[in-house]
Amino acid sequence: MTATTRSLPRIATRSTLFLALELGETSWKLAFTTGMGQKPRERTIAARDRGAFLREIVRAKQRFGLPERAARVASVYEAGREGFWLHRFLVAEGIDNRVVDASSIEVNRRRRRTKTDRMDARRLLGLLLREHSGENKVWSVVHVPTPEAEDRRHLHRELLTAKRDRTRVTNRMLGLLANQGVRAEPRRPLRAQLERLRLWNGAQLPEGLRRRLERECEKVDLLNRQIERLEAARREALREGADPAVQKVSQLLGLKGIGSNSAWLYVMEFFGWRGFRSRKQVGALAGLTPTPYQSGEASREQGIAKAGNRHIRAMAIEIAWGWLRFQPRSALTRWYQERFGRGSSRLRRIGIVALARKLLIALWQYLETGSLPEGAELKPALKIR
Repeated sequence: MTATTRSLPRIATRSTLFLALELGETSWKLAFTTGMGQKPRERTIAARDRGAFLREIVRAKQRFGLPERAARVASVYEAGREGFWLHRFLVAEGIDNRVVDASSIEVNRRRRRTKTDRMDARRLLGLLLREHSGENKVWSVVHVPTPEAEDRRHLHRELLTAKRDRTRVTNRMLGLLANQGVRAEPRRPLRAQLERLRLWNGAQLPEGLRRRLERECEKVDLLNRQIERLEAARREALREGADPAVQKVSQLLGLKGIGSNSAWLYVMEFFGWRGFRSRKQVGALAGLTPTPYQSGEASREQGIAKAGNRHIRAMAIEIAWGWLRFQPRSALTRWYQERFGRGSSRLRRIGIVALARKLLIALWQYLETGSLPEGAELKPALKIR
């Protein structure tokens, strides 16, 4: 889930019921009020009990003397495990709901602070009242995707998970062998190497270790088959090309230095469903924005915010390194080489983050307007293997 601050319509506090939800695995804490300075009405219901939730809203309206049908309800909850189904349910019930980024909520900076579900619900309720009274930048509101856009993200996220699991299992096998003083070739299938691997004294691998490695090889084989099926499904979707989002993937694939993994990730996580209005929004959602610190005479840069989509941020930096290699005549590559190319390794790593942000904005403009990044080259022939 990703968050950016966006302007929202204000609701008059008159005849409005404000509701904050603190969501737990087994129970939900609800806090109701109608304005500042009023003691909240707090109730606890079973998690995901929609009937009990709606009944508590009716009782809260009666408690505060609000008309049952005419009174508006404004609610808020933190983005987390419950995802976006609750937001869609609330909107379907006519409730003006916000899903907020939990890390954007202000907290006490003391080393030890009291934290309970009750206090969190009250804090959310107070921030909701401040936001509706006109205070800006109270928190960052999550842009909720459509069900279709959310569903499209499962393919590449499952593929990323499968690849990470395969790497984790492979590294564990190599570690088990290194524990016995044995080195295997990581780029070759380990199952084929088990027969010839020997201990430091020339003896064969112990029986228990060998059996464990064989079972780990079965896990790798299973993950390889899953990865092949997922990549085949992605290739099939690219060949059909009926979905507008898939057409954007094909458009990105025409650029040198952009492969299937990066193009699919960029569109399904970022460009396929988000309506960006400015360059700042693109950089902010990726977390590639600077965070200066200035207090009195002290002034320093703390690095990038890292508050956006972590999948996009990691891929953007990876693609930036590839862009230097595959697009040497582009304006972005020349800018990087002139400013950071002759610096130290640390300076080049700092510069690659700046290049990643500029490249991400250039790709967004390319998809929106069709104009190539300055000096960029297209692939001579696009083949989806």
